[in-house]
Formats: sequence, C-alpha cells, structure tokens
Amino acid sequence: MGRYVARRLLQMIPVFLGTTFLVFMMVYSLPGDPIKAMFGDHAADPATVAHLRHQYHLDMPWWQHYPLYVWQLMQGHLGQTFGGVEVSQVLSQAFPVTIRLALLAFVIEIVVGLALGLLAGLRRGKLADKLVLVFTLLVISVPVFVIGYICSTVFGITLAWTTPTVQDSNNLGQLLLPAFVLASLSLAYVARLTRTSLVENVRADYMRTAMAKGLPRRRIIVNHLLRNSLIPVVTFLGTDLGALMGGAIVTEGIFNVQGVGNALYRAIRASEGPTVVGIVSVLVIVYLISSLLVDLLYAVLDPRIRYA
Repeated sequence: MGRYVARRLLQMIPVFLGTTFLVFMMVYSLPGDPIKAMFGDHAADPATVAHLRHQYHLDMPWWQHYPLYVWQLMQGHLGQTFGGVEVSQVLSQAFPVTIRLALLAFVIEIVVGLALGLLAGLRRGKLADKLVLVFTLLVISVPVFVIGYICSTVFGITLAWTTPTVQDSNNLGQLLLPAFVLASLSLAYVARLTRTSLVENVRADYMRTAMAKGLPRRRIIVNHLLRNSLIPVVTFLGTDLGALMGGAIVTEGIFNVQGVGNALYRAIRASEGPTVVGIVSVLVIVYLISSLLVDLLYAVLDPRIRYA
C-alpha cells in the first residue's frame, strides 16, 4: 500500500503541472492589457503601467513567467491581486465558506442520493423505482442555475422559509438551500448509479450463495449487496467533491455566497490573472487529493483489491 501511495503522489505531479500550465496559458493569453483596464477611462501614466507590468511579471514571456510562478507556488506564494492583496488572503476568507457549502452539499448528496438509489434498486420495476427515475431525470435535465432561481423564488420569496440570498455566509442554516441546489445534479447521478449497481449485483453468484446459506436479508443487503455496489458510487463521490467546490461558482453567484466561486467569478470579470490561476491551482490540489483518497477506499470496500 505504501508503494502505491508513493506512486500515486508522483503521478499527481505531472497532472498538477499540466493542469496549471493550461490554465496559466489560457488566462495570460487573453487579449487586452489588464493593467490598462485597471485605470478604466482615465489616461494611464506609461511609467506606472510599466512598473505594474514588471511587478506582476506581465513583461516576461510565458516560458519564463510560468516556471517563476511554479517556484513561488512551491514556496506557498500564490501571488497578488491587482489591488495589492495576497491571493492567499483572499482564499483564507473565501475558502472556509466554500468548504462548508461543499461539505454540506456532499452530505446531502450522499444521504439523499443513496436513499433514493436504495429505494429504487430494492424495489426495481415498482412505483417507487419509477418515481425515483422520473425525479432524477427531471433534475438532470434542468440546468443548475434554473433550479437555483426556482428554489430561491419559491422557498425564499413565496414561502418565506429562508432568505432569497445568503446574508451571512458563516450561517449553516442559510447555506442549506444553496447546498441543496449545488448537490441536486450530483445526488441525481448518485441515485441512478446506486440503483444500477444494485440491480446488477443482486443477480451475482455471491448473492445467490448468501441467500442459499439462509443468511438474514438485512445482513445480505448490508454486508454483501451494498458493500460491493458502493464501489462505483464511491468513485463518483470522490471525484465529485472537487467538482462541487469548482462548480460552486454558479450557486454562490445566485445566492450571493462569499466563497471561492464568487471570488473566482469576480477575478475573471476583472481579468485578474494571478487570482484566477491561484484559486484554480488550489482547486486542482483538492481534486487530486480527493481522487487519491477514493482509490485508497477501494481496498476497504472490496478485500479482493490489493495494491502492491
């Protein structure tokens, strides 16, 4: 297991470098001069513009700028915004909010998604199964921003159960509705994936053997059927945790949540390359770590899986 972890950690290095390089090139190859855009309609002093371009290394070619950025990143320096604020400071304020939102959405995704998947899988072909399939298909078909506006209008304005937008990003109660919207698409996939996996495994030889031994139905479902059926679901959940944090940009924009997604959206609109690249680099690290943890969970769920 130790050799496998070391090998996976080494594999993460080129993935991280490749991803950050692509984002770096896309951000810094955009047309226009972000330094001049800072001054708006006012005339910019050429000396000031030259100084700022040098300060943010925008006067360097990409083959010099990117290695310098990676070297600074290895030292824990994510760069500065064009306002002179450290990107790490922006993340320190926004990241905890997004973590709370993503973890709350993750819990909703697991609880509701697995519950619906179990209900549909164990009652295959019955009314409950058909209702779950119709509900999940509806959720998958509707864009997240539409679900967000519907939930904000219905629960925040019409029913007045909560505020239409989040007033306090540290309040878990106010984050509950945005978390449900953020988790809606993922929980639909979890439900359908769980249902499909259960239907496939219920016909397996080990299930017939367990039933022939006369084991209790609950033990067969929990220890045999559910444990083996969760492997593809865990794969999806592990990779989805990073996707939830990245996909929060739409949900945070709808509900005015002051998290990473909102900060990333503002940075993109302001063409602040250092902020965009810094935030994306952190999200890539979160995604890679969650993928590694998922691979390690395989051995726990299935004893047949062994890593040399």
